[in-house]
Amino acid sequence: MADDGQGRLRTEGGRASGAVVAGGEMLLSVGLLALALLAAYRLYLRWGTRSGPGGAARQGEAAALPRMKRRDFSLEQLREFDGARNPRILLAVNGKVFDVTKGSKFYGPEGPYGIFAGRDASRGLATFCLDKDALRDEYDDLSDLNAVQMESVREWEMQFKEKYDYVGRLLKPGEEPSEYTDEEDTKDHTKQE
Repeated sequence: MADDGQGRLRTEGGRASGAVVAGGEMLLSVGLLALALLAAYRLYLRWGTRSGPGGAARQGEAAALPRMKRRDFSLEQLREFDGARNPRILLAVNGKVFDVTKGSKFYGPEGPYGIFAGRDASRGLATFCLDKDALRDEYDDLSDLNAVQMESVREWEMQFKEKYDYVGRLLKPGEEPSEYTDEEDTKDHTKQE
C-alpha cells in the first residue's frame, strides 16, 4: 500500500483499501466498548457492593424500622447498634445518642464512617481521625481535648441534631438512665448537666 498523493491509500492495483479502514474502525469500536464495560464494572465494584452481600435488603429493612423510643445507653448497649448485629445504627456525639440509620450508606458496616457505628464518635470527629485508636472502649469524658477540638465536637453535635433523630443520652459509668414519658419522646429532650 502507498499514498496516492491525495491522502488516500492505494494497493498494488491502484485501488484504495476500504477493508483496512473498516477493520481499523471496528477495532476502535471494540476497544471503546471494552473500556466502557471495564469502567462500568469498576463502578459496580466500588458502589454496587458497597453495603456488602444483602446490602440492599439491609437498607430496605432499616428504612422500614419504626422511630426509636427515647432511652439512654451505656457504651455496651450502644455497641449493639452498629448496623451489623442490628439494622439500626446509633452513634454518640458529645454525650448524646443519634439514630443515623437513614445514613447507613455512610455509617453502616461498609461505609466510610462505619467505624463510628455503635460507638462514641466524639473524639474521632474532634480530631478528624477515622482510626480505631481515636475511639475508646471506656467512657470518654473528652477532658484532654483543647478548646478548638471541643468546639468541633459541639459543631458536629449540632449537625447531627439537624439531620438525625436524637434518641437519648450516653450514660457515664454508674449513672442511672432517665425515665422518658411519651410526651418527652415526641420532642427533643436535651438534658443538660
